[in-house]
Amino acid sequence: MTELDRRTLLRAGLVAGAGVAGGALLGGAGANAAPAWRPAGRPTLTHGVQSGDVTADSALVWTRADRPGRMLVEVSRRPDFRGARHLRGPVLGADCDFTGKVRLRGLPDGERLHYRVRVESLERHGLASEPLTGTLTTAPGRHRRRDVKFVWTGDIVGQGWGIAPDFGGMSIFRAMRETRPDFFLCSGDTVYADGPLVESVTLPDGRIWRNLVTAEKSKVAETLAEYRGQFAYNLLDRHLREFAADVPQINQWDDHEVTNNWYPGEILDDPRYTERRVDVLAVRARQAFHEWLPVPDDGPLYRRIPYGPTLDVFVLDMRTHKDPNDGNTYADPKRGLLGREQREWLIRELKRSKATWKVIANDLPIGVVVPDGPNAQEGVAQGDPGAPAGRELEFAEVLRATHRAGVTGMVFLTADVHYTAAHHYDPSRAAVGDFTPFWEFVSGPAHAGAFGPNALDGTFGPQAVFVHAPPRANTSPAEGFQHFGEVTINGESEALTVHLKDRDGATLWTKTLPAPTRRP
Repeated sequence: MTELDRRTLLRAGLVAGAGVAGGALLGGAGANAAPAWRPAGRPTLTHGVQSGDVTADSALVWTRADRPGRMLVEVSRRPDFRGARHLRGPVLGADCDFTGKVRLRGLPDGERLHYRVRVESLERHGLASEPLTGTLTTAPGRHRRRDVKFVWTGDIVGQGWGIAPDFGGMSIFRAMRETRPDFFLCSGDTVYADGPLVESVTLPDGRIWRNLVTAEKSKVAETLAEYRGQFAYNLLDRHLREFAADVPQINQWDDHEVTNNWYPGEILDDPRYTERRVDVLAVRARQAFHEWLPVPDDGPLYRRIPYGPTLDVFVLDMRTHKDPNDGNTYADPKRGLLGREQREWLIRELKRSKATWKVIANDLPIGVVVPDGPNAQEGVAQGDPGAPAGRELEFAEVLRATHRAGVTGMVFLTADVHYTAAHHYDPSRAAVGDFTPFWEFVSGPAHAGAFGPNALDGTFGPQAVFVHAPPRANTSPAEGFQHFGEVTINGESEALTVHLKDRDGATLWTKTLPAPTRRP
């Protein structure tokens, strides 16, 4: 990863749009297909461009080539790139699957910028790919107040529902793009590495869902190449590529990037796998995750992303330190799914945050019961409405510590359960009273089977204020019940508004939270 230092402050800027040519797939070729391998001639950028983890003065820019080459990036305020700043990036090689990232620094805050990416041949200096372009919006500076808008969802290409051109592909990404958000929060399950695709599925009404299928998506992922292929597959969809080129991402790590409901140390009892050590699979999956998404390569997966004076985003990692899935009723405070270091980091950073709103991206919901078979629990809750036990102990500690420190403006955003809902938590309804009331908003899936609703655990007093769930389990994307959420923060009043939306962008439910009164 290469950096653009502060001396390269921008003065200028891009032509919008990015294209991907056709190529061969097991399930047929079409407009969503990526280019075939080209051993000679000009290099080709195979899967578009992306940006991520944007702050007031920095951003990551990503691409992938069809062969070894040098990544070249231009950045500008202007769409014609006159006077653009040029950056010579890393060499993209086979060791990283020909993917690469550049860290741009010294960017102007609160502005929409244009970037253009090429890859130059290592064999012939000056011979470069056709450029692909994108845009990104930097966060407002610490003292610069303006409106902020972002979208979130999760769960992409799950339960056997892949890219089906006859049904419009992953059109939810077009709907999210049309809202013109500042950034996109993907709340985990960025891919389904454990969800093979078949070429056709008969829907309940007799229609045929025809998947595009690649070799890597025809079986569960086990090898590094197969994990890489999960991310490559999703980018065959033109709606996702166009969205990724125009909207910076914040990506979260969950279970299906590796395998369903995994935890460290697990040994799989699943005949589909020849490698059953989850720790081995997770190393390969994590490498592919870092290679194929615009996420930082250094530091832990949990992180805080500041977004001006009104917003801090806290991205949790609820997998790397997760304890085994059992009944989740233990009393051991040393266990949990955050781990001591992350738990202490979260409490410390929430106390330090000066932002009006502290949005906590929790890829597993707090009060929703998510079983893992008949005798084990996957999530935080376990269905016992009494005093905190098991993984609830960690969140009781976080909520208690922040409440006693006077922290305000905490909002939780999640996906995972494949429906959309608004949950309000209040100590007056809870088995534990030492916390400040808060909201948790659920939205998803983006393109997967729809499920739910799940039962709520009464420990923290959740109330389901709104729920939109399908009539049966694994409802296909063709039948709707795909969801995303939109959050806007008013730059003047600092009020936060949540819109829960369907796949076409229609608003199903809205809630406005006034700016919290800061406690002494």
